[in-house]
Amino acid sequence: MPASRGPGRALSAAAVAAVLLSGTTGCGDEPTKEPGVASVSPSVAGSVPASADASASFSASASASAPVPASASPSAAVTPPGPTRAVTPPPAPTRLTVAVDTRGGRLALVRGGAPQEFTVTLRNGNTAEYRHLLVALQMEILVGEPGAPQGSGPGFRLERFDPASGSWRPADLRIANDVKPPSQFTGGSPLAREAVRVERYRLRATAGGPTGSSPVVVSLIDTDADHEATAHVVLGHSTA
Repeated sequence: MPASRGPGRALSAAAVAAVLLSGTTGCGDEPTKEPGVASVSPSVAGSVPASADASASFSASASASAPVPASASPSAAVTPPGPTRAVTPPPAPTRLTVAVDTRGGRLALVRGGAPQEFTVTLRNGNTAEYRHLLVALQMEILVGEPGAPQGSGPGFRLERFDPASGSWRPADLRIANDVKPPSQFTGGSPLAREAVRVERYRLRATAGGPTGSSPVVVSLIDTDADHEATAHVVLGHSTA
């Protein structure tokens, strides 16, 4: 009958739709969703632009690999060099020297005449100081040579100027052709490092003294050490 056939056909269509619907939603392969957890469909997840993740990843890796400037690290700070100081070398060592000066370069005396003055300049170096430095003078007798004074008598008179009293005082003049040992000398005056001392002398030939020429040897004696402090200086001399 047509009336009974229509409703049955409609149920059959509804049943088929229900079966199809249950087959798509009731598949056992779909993971079970936890309540309260929102799920994002693949189509929504795929719609997120990839540039956001790429830029974030690039920024993180770039900041991690970028070198830290040296100025930002206290341990890497560079201290500027200080001013350089010039090193002054020590002065060269200098020794004691002696110089003899006369007006004519030598002593030219006349028996019974006026004395002739000369100076002895002691110039100390920077290596030593002396407590007793003595100026010793000796006239050598050249025996056997023509014009040499003969004998060691009192034919000459040596004087030294005393600055304290402002007068001339007798001084020792040794007349001999041998050398007196330095240990037998005494006296002398102090001389500090780099100090200069000038001593004034004058020599007179007596009326009855010898004539001729002979050198006058000037020596400096350190009487504390019993040795000569410097080499001899020879002063030319002649007596007429």
